[in-house]
Amino acid sequence: MSTRAISTLRIPHRRLLMAGALAAGLLGGPALAADTVTIGIPVGLSGANSVVAPSVVQSAELAVEEINAKGGILGKKVVLEVADDASGAAGAQKAFDSLIFQKKVDVLISMETSAARNAGLPIVNRGKVPYIYTSFYEGRSCSPFMYVNAWVPDQQVAPIVDFFKKEGAKTYFLIGSDYAFGRGMLAFTKDYIEKTGGKIVGDEYAPMDATDWTAILSKVKAANPDAIITSTAGGAPNVTLTKQLRAAGIKALYGNLAVDEGTAKSMGSDAEGIYIAGSYFTNIDTPANKAFLAAMETKFGKDLKTPNDLSVPEYEAIYAYKAAVEKAGTTDAAKVIPALAEVAVEGPRGTIVMNKQRHAPLTMYLGQVKADGSVAIMSSFKDVDPGEQCPKLK
Repeated sequence: MSTRAISTLRIPHRRLLMAGALAAGLLGGPALAADTVTIGIPVGLSGANSVVAPSVVQSAELAVEEINAKGGILGKKVVLEVADDASGAAGAQKAFDSLIFQKKVDVLISMETSAARNAGLPIVNRGKVPYIYTSFYEGRSCSPFMYVNAWVPDQQVAPIVDFFKKEGAKTYFLIGSDYAFGRGMLAFTKDYIEKTGGKIVGDEYAPMDATDWTAILSKVKAANPDAIITSTAGGAPNVTLTKQLRAAGIKALYGNLAVDEGTAKSMGSDAEGIYIAGSYFTNIDTPANKAFLAAMETKFGKDLKTPNDLSVPEYEAIYAYKAAVEKAGTTDAAKVIPALAEVAVEGPRGTIVMNKQRHAPLTMYLGQVKADGSVAIMSSFKDVDPGEQCPKLK
């Protein structure tokens, strides 16, 4: 870790611009490419992540509006280029290739499935473009060009399992999507459960785009576990699994490692009672979060998608990139990349610094979904270390 002082950027929250300025800032207007800083956002507008992707884009739009109202980055307007990665590997390859080599973006900042991220990383490495990954994920994905400002299992699993243990749970059934995130999260979870004295009575996976969970839920009913922990692809699979689990009448404690607050709201009453752990919930009671939510409401009104643990890191990451560029004095990737570990952003989740092997210590919260889809925070855990993630990278 660098011994140089960390620069802290405090995110402004007053709305300072008119609609015309927004159009010029986001779309670039007649400005030349040399007069802009272009942020690429590959994201799952279709596929599994389509439920949550619009909230991610909205967070990015607010950040860019605020930054352009304050003069941009190094005096240049910030422009967004959004590309649909279809929530998977094939779509990500096309999106990353287009953004890096055709659109010539200065940076990639986005929430994506692990399948999309893994497919895009070789293209990032070839293009040598900074990439801030803003999605919680299974951990230990490393690239000289990538930073992560969201949680990993080392930060997220313990609050749920420890709580279930206190509630008397001894047997667990694990359900996941059959790809890197689902299997990686549940492998960590299985190890943690067994180390803390619990027993796994089932461990089942379905394809990323699965919609029928009948066979797996039949196995759950037969095993009759004290608790169920799931880790699907974010968005649509969470909705179908939860609805079918509730319809099956299964009463076990239910911990979901992949549901965000926005998706929980879309589930209606089926989400009530789910236990989740994350780094962001809308009812975090801080001035910074209240100001952020007010700005989102003002900007998007009735079209606002619920801010969540997959969209708020996007907002903060754009500010982190701004701080790093300003610290480096240039958008040159070779100078921006080390600077990303040396800047702190104070935003809705608190102070975020990506200085732990390209990851960030995070304040984590254990919560339970209420009938209206909001999350009641039960406890908090300050500055949880991400653990060993990318020890070969500084």
